[in-house]
Amino acid sequence: MPMRSLLTALLCACLLGAPTAQAAPKSFKLCWSIFAGWMPWGYAAEQGIVKKWADKYGIDIQVQQVPDYVGSIEQYTAGQFDACTMTNMDALTIPAAAGKDSTALIIGDFSNGADGVLLRGTGKRIQDLKGKTVLLVENSVSHYLLSRALEWARLEESDVTIQHVSDSEIADAFLAGQGDAVITWNPILAEIRRKAEVSQVFTSNLIPGEILDLTVVDSQTLAQHPEFGRALTGAWFETQRLLGLPTAAGRAARTKMAVAAETSAEDFDAQLSTLRSFYSPRTALNFTRTGKLPDLMQRVARFADAHGLLGQSGQGLSNLGIAFSGEQTLGNAQRILLRFDHDYMQLAADGKL
Repeated sequence: MPMRSLLTALLCACLLGAPTAQAAPKSFKLCWSIFAGWMPWGYAAEQGIVKKWADKYGIDIQVQQVPDYVGSIEQYTAGQFDACTMTNMDALTIPAAAGKDSTALIIGDFSNGADGVLLRGTGKRIQDLKGKTVLLVENSVSHYLLSRALEWARLEESDVTIQHVSDSEIADAFLAGQGDAVITWNPILAEIRRKAEVSQVFTSNLIPGEILDLTVVDSQTLAQHPEFGRALTGAWFETQRLLGLPTAAGRAARTKMAVAAETSAEDFDAQLSTLRSFYSPRTALNFTRTGKLPDLMQRVARFADAHGLLGQSGQGLSNLGIAFSGEQTLGNAQRILLRFDHDYMQLAADGKL
């Protein structure tokens, strides 16, 4: 055999006989923070539900709890995570306002009393906010709730003094005597109500659907890796179905989430009762198809614009746009930076994940 042919044969034999190194699966990262509506992510990761769905699509998904809510969104916006839990307003005013194109992959629930306004003392009314110092996370959904509460009381924002406190510090600050009022969300809201003599004068159940709890994904990542969206959606709704069961299995799951939230099972159930949770993809889809989302987001955008959260011009939606399934848009249709896409929830509802 000629030398060249011999060498070729030997090389082929070596290549065929050599063990093939298997490529590591594509890895993605999701972050979440403590809130009754987002506790399912921690449970799904701990119980292997996320891994099961990730394995189905040949990928790896790391789920990480971040103690500071706003900090988690900022890390997502900076590209440190591929997905993050956040409200609809924060999705607009943090990543979208910063130029990051994001997709609301999953609508998990809307706040139906999970966010509230508390005034020190008993027997207080919403009108008693006038002249008070209010603790809240400035420019967050709590700030939005304040604006809606003031509308109801026929007061202006200038009638109160806002004191910014991070969500990780706000309970301790109020319980230590700072401020006359506090606006926050569960479980912080429930903790303050347990430990202080307060009047709850306004809650999100008066503005149903305006505060949505979402799982948001980087749009470019989702477009390039739809398997990531499929796995997240499958894991979420498998866990949600379990969470809503009035059975021993459902109670056991809720108890584990309560422990993770450092509260009792009874208190966690009480917190869940302040959410309108979508335990199935079909109910989430029904909400998106009511046609209310564009109007709700228009109201949120007006608040954001009035507070300079979409730029100082007061014309933020001329610089960015919001898209909804069905090709409807708000704002600048040439620069969509927040998308409400129900395609993956539709797949889940149709059993096609």
